[in-house]
Formats: sequence, C-alpha cells, structure tokens
Amino acid sequence: MTKLTSPLGTSTFMLFLGAVMFSIFAYLIARTTLFLLADYAWPDKSAALLLLLAETFIMFHALGYFLNLYHVAGRTRRQPDPAVSNESPPAAPAPESANAPAADTPPSPPAQFPGVAVIVSSFKEPIAVVEETLTCFYNLTYPNKQIFFLDDTRYDLPGQDPDEMAAYRRQVDEMCARIGVNLFRRRWRGAKAGMINDFLDFLGGRPPEGFEFTPDARLEVRLQEVDYIAVFDADMNPLPDFAEPLVAQMEANPGLAFIQTPQYYSNFETNRVARASGMQQAVFYEYICEGKSSQDAMFCCGTNVMFRRRALEEVGGFDESSVTEDFATSLKFHAAGWHSAYLNKVCAFGMGPEDLGGYFKQQFRWALGTVGLFRTILGELVRDRHRLSLAKWWEYTLSGTHYFVGLVFLIMVLCPVLFLLFNLPTFFARPDIYLLFFFPYIVLSASMFIFAMGQRRYRLRELLTGVILQALSFPIYIKASLLAVMGFRGTFKTTPKSGSSALPLRDLWPQLTLAMACLAAGTWGLLRLTFEREPLWALAFNTIWCFYHLTILLAVLYFNHAEEAQT
Repeated sequence: MTKLTSPLGTSTFMLFLGAVMFSIFAYLIARTTLFLLADYAWPDKSAALLLLLAETFIMFHALGYFLNLYHVAGRTRRQPDPAVSNESPPAAPAPESANAPAADTPPSPPAQFPGVAVIVSSFKEPIAVVEETLTCFYNLTYPNKQIFFLDDTRYDLPGQDPDEMAAYRRQVDEMCARIGVNLFRRRWRGAKAGMINDFLDFLGGRPPEGFEFTPDARLEVRLQEVDYIAVFDADMNPLPDFAEPLVAQMEANPGLAFIQTPQYYSNFETNRVARASGMQQAVFYEYICEGKSSQDAMFCCGTNVMFRRRALEEVGGFDESSVTEDFATSLKFHAAGWHSAYLNKVCAFGMGPEDLGGYFKQQFRWALGTVGLFRTILGELVRDRHRLSLAKWWEYTLSGTHYFVGLVFLIMVLCPVLFLLFNLPTFFARPDIYLLFFFPYIVLSASMFIFAMGQRRYRLRELLTGVILQALSFPIYIKASLLAVMGFRGTFKTTPKSGSSALPLRDLWPQLTLAMACLAAGTWGLLRLTFEREPLWALAFNTIWCFYHLTILLAVLYFNHAEEAQT
C-alpha cells in the first residue's frame, strides 16, 4: 500500500476550481449580451444564434464536469490522504488511483455470504471470448456464487446456415458442461433486457414460455438463495475478488439498488481505437462517476455491476423499451426511491472496439438510447419535478443530452469556415471580446482538466486520443440524436469483437468533406491575411481554428488503420 498526498480539496485547488466556473459564467454572459445588443441582419443572426447555442451547450456540460470535480474534491477534504492501492491488471495504462476508495468506501467483508448469481447474456459471441469470461467467473473467490450463462442467440432466424447454428449451439452446450456453468435459454424477445427479465422470472419460480435450463451437474442449483445478481458483458472478465467488496457494501446499505464499477479495456497495447476508446471511458469513469455517486445519481453502465435482486423485481426488471436498457433502468430505480453507488476500483477488464466500424456501432447505440431516454426524462420532469432531487435531475439531464455534442461539433467547425468565406457571423470581427472572455475560460478549464486527470496518472497525449476519437464520431451522434428525437428506438446490437478492419473511404465522407472545407477556408484565410490584412486578429484566429479542426478531422485516417506494429 502506498500513501499519496492529493492536492484535490486544498484551498488553492478549490480557489482554482472556483475561478474556472466563474470564467464559464462570465463568457456566457458576455456572449449572450453581445448577441442581444448587436444589430445583425437575419443571416448573421441565424449563424450567431447557432453558435451561441453550441457554446451554451459546451459551457453547460463543462460546468457539470467541474461540479463533479468539486464534489470529489469536497470528499477529499473530508477524507485527506486516502490510501491508494497500486494493484491493477498488468500492462495497463490505468492510473495508480484506479483502486482508490470511491465516495462509498466498502466496509469489511460480511460474516455471512448471501447468494450471488453471476450472469452473462450473450448473442452469438465468439466461443473463445465467452469461455474466457466464464472461466473468470469460475475463479471468483466469493464462496456462495452460482454461475449462469444466458444464451440469447437466435437459432431460428431466416437466412442462417442451420448446420453452422447447430454447431454453435453444440459448442455452447459443451463449453458450459466442461467449465461447470448453468445454461439458460428461452424464446427470444427483448434482447439483453428481455433475457435478464426472463431469467429473473425463472429465479422467482415463474419460468417463461419455451425456456430451457441445463444445470451444472456438479453443483446443486439453489435459486431461492440468490440475493444479488452480478451482470457482465460477454467480453468482460472479473478479477477474483470482484464480489466481496460489493456484497459487503450492499449488505451495509439496504437501500442500494446497484453498485457500478469501471469498464477497463485491456486490448490497448497495439490498437489505436481500443486505446483511444479506453481513454474516453477513463474521463467518464474517474471524476464524473465519482461525482454522480456522491449525489446518489450514478446510473448503471450495463456491465461490471451488481444488482440487488429485490430492487430489480420491485421496479419490474430491466427497461425493455430502450437499447440502453441500463441507463433507462437506473431512472426507474431512482424514481422508485432506490439508491445507487459507484466504486472506483478496477474489478474487471475486457475488450474495447478494435476498429472504427465497431466503435461507431457502439457509439450509435449508446447515443440513440441515451437521447431517446432524454425524452422520458423531460416528460417525467414536467409531470412531477419532485419525483427526483434537483441533483438527480441535473445529472440525468447532463447524461441525456451528452450526445448532442455531435451537432455542436459540426456548428463549431462550420462557423470559422463561414466567417472566412462569407464574413458570417460578423461578431467574429471583435477579437477583443473573444480574448477578454473566451481566452481565460479555455486556459483555465483546459488546465484544470489536465491537472485533475494528471492526479490520476493519465498523460495528456493519451487523453487527447480519446477526445479526438469522440469528435470524429460527430456524424454518428447527429444521426442517432435526430432518430432518437423522432422516436426511433432501434435494435440492440453487440459491439463486434472479431478483430480490426479499415472502413472504405466512402464511409468516412462526412469527416473528409468537412476536412476539405476547413482546408479551403484556412487557405482562403491565409490569402486574406496576406492581401486584405483587416480585420487582422479575426482573420488570424479563425484561420487557426480551421487548421486546428482540419488536424482533428484528418485523424480519422489515423484511426481507420487501428492496428499498430508490435515492438
């Protein structure tokens, strides 16, 4: 064990954090005032309004991030110098604080060990991937566990090779018998959420129609003893001591519906997409999740999570109306008065998407489900604003609107292009306002972000890859957000895990087209600087922004060839 002294929570840090949040409000006030007082023509007004809305969105979410940082820092002030374990999966870019105590530090292991069902729901996942996960389940040190493989594969779909599907089913049967795992199947419905709900009914003595259950012949199946359910994706492998601290915390807090732990990607060493995706996840699973947990607003992320069986049954199981059933079910828990928590300890590791195609599919599903649920959040807020606390409404609104970032990124990229080519919006010709209010915000907020993540041993270069990869997903987020707003639900699809392959360039046309627009506008900006020279600073700043965005957009070619040579 190593003792680390963290500056989080010190008076200097809190003062710095206060300055960051003040700069956010100052910039928004200045920009809004300039917009309202300026005498614009309607084309100018339209462009300026879109930019103001985009900037408001960015500031809104930046404020949410720094407020979470404030809550974590406040906890640090109450509990200075926490002991930090250096134990983490080998060969990993995870910070040393990956095992740091979260807002809810788990108590000592209980004297009694209530029953835990460890489950994975799989839809035709590669056998090798599933077998590794089930083997890790078997190696869990928790004494009172029962392992269940929920085979959600559809063997009756038209167009499939019957012999191939029969062979896959036989392999699943043999694998479960060899490892010693209870196998559950039922008539397909509702994807992962429907499968887990049918399994809950089976545990409660209400087996669904057409179910099949093959128990482990070596152990007695004790369905009535299951008090907790640990849920994993097919590629997430828990560490041996996964269950003990979570059960101890659940036993000590009867009102907890679930405890979420981080997702950690292990296939980062030679894969650019997996590494950047992992860094993107790290930003979320560090201070954001800790801040949410401190306000009892943490939501379930679908894997590496432990549920209280009684809580699941009380809210009617998982929400089957969303492709992000985990997020939707969290809202059901909180609305019913149950609580949630986050333990910032690496308890499991798995595989991240290994190419842009797999990553974009994952992000599309997350964006579609999350924005779709935002409609429900707004409806609940209008119907009964007292149903949740103000902190929970704030956090759910932040999470539900996150994927509108794709449209925001598009606006932010187009505005410098429009100014350099068409002088729209004309307020860009006022760089004094820009420097006076935007420059302090961007410097302070970027410095705070880099400093805070640096305290968790993340390097700036690694973090930038995650930020850039998310920016490159803007057309995916725009499409998913628009479909979700229109009420399109979509279907649940797992993230591919069959290795990496490059997308054809025609599939990357939104990023490349926008890159060419930035190149053209940036070149024109250089010409205007050379021959027109006025407005000098406005031309210079917008030209710099165009080339900055060009660099980000061209990175899609870097990520499209995800595999790196091993050294």
